[in-house]
Amino acid sequence: MAADPEHQDLSTALRSAIEAAIPGATAEVTDNGGRHFALVVRSASFEGKRSLEKQRAVYAAITHLMGGDDAPVHAIDTMQTLAE
Repeated sequence: MAADPEHQDLSTALRSAIEAAIPGATAEVTDNGGRHFALVVRSASFEGKRSLEKQRAVYAAITHLMGGDDAPVHAIDTMQTLAE
């Protein structure tokens, strides 16, 4: 089954936004369908930070993709934030 180009673009937009906003980050984005996504974000900048701080940094990076009634991203189903 071929990936939906719109969702491929959203996956790329999510990854790019996260990697641009968080120093040294690499982001893996999985499209769960229905504008829902799963994220795995790795960054040395997460070292020593609490889970909530790391998650807030990721959400801050992607807020522009999640805001409003017609937001392209409806939900992040799962998020892993790893210090690496």
